[in-house]
Amino acid sequence: MVIQLFPLWAILLSVLAFFQPDMFVGLKSQIVPLLTVIMLAMGLTLSPSDFKQVLKNGKAVGVGVLLQFLVMPIAAFGVAFAFGFDSELTVGMLLVGSVAGGTSSNVMCYLAKGDTALSISMTAISTLFGVVLTPLLVSLMIGQSVDVPVASMLWSLFKIVLLPVAAGVLINTFFAQYVRKTEVVFPYISMFAIVLIIAIVVALSASKIVQVGLIVAAAVIIHNSIGLLLGYWVTKALGFDARVCRTIAFEVGLQNSGLAAALAVKFFTPMAALPGTIFSVWHNISGSLLASYWSRRSVDKTDA
Repeated sequence: MVIQLFPLWAILLSVLAFFQPDMFVGLKSQIVPLLTVIMLAMGLTLSPSDFKQVLKNGKAVGVGVLLQFLVMPIAAFGVAFAFGFDSELTVGMLLVGSVAGGTSSNVMCYLAKGDTALSISMTAISTLFGVVLTPLLVSLMIGQSVDVPVASMLWSLFKIVLLPVAAGVLINTFFAQYVRKTEVVFPYISMFAIVLIIAIVVALSASKIVQVGLIVAAAVIIHNSIGLLLGYWVTKALGFDARVCRTIAFEVGLQNSGLAAALAVKFFTPMAALPGTIFSVWHNISGSLLASYWSRRSVDKTDA
């Protein structure tokens, strides 16, 4: 129940951070450590067998990852352009669109009767690819007007994402019996960390949220909807069964927006982190609603 209420906790702490920013502004330096903890927790839920699923579902994984790093960045740029965002918010939207899929997609996929093994494989693979693709995509799409520190972002993503995930996989591989005893707390640790990151970012940009908060929220909702819709209907058009279509829809539409917000604060501005912050809350709401709808429908070729 606590995990299912994640969006509520995120909203409540965000409201607190908005009205009492001084409580969280001083924690700015903790964003990266908190994100590292989330990535480690994700790694602890993975094993080499999860990556072997890539070989079994090679076509589905390939299509999903391609959509992940094609649909979402282009959609982010298009939405930012349509709303006339300045360079700060455009960078923020592009970061959201260019990061890997979020771990919440695995939970939503399970609830929606999707292919959970495929979901875990796609999240893991896109996370690894994102270490290189995220800074390159942002630089490619906006580098002419904004100085994007590609090399620094690559190194940070290596330390923040790749190392803790790899460490988690190794620990889970060699000390699985101990990990199993404590794995029940991993979702709570991750939830606490991401909610705290959201609150910190809200506190850092509280003065500007009043001016642009609703507009950014509308842009985020549209961006997320494009990912979910295209993730499902493109794969359906390619002839995949409903379980795979549902899985890829979540993988494409639900982003690792906490990472996007953290990168925005570290390399750009707190304002650039606003899209990632709002996305973190919204995609859990939209994902939960969609998972609930699909969970009540049988999985067959006529699924919609």
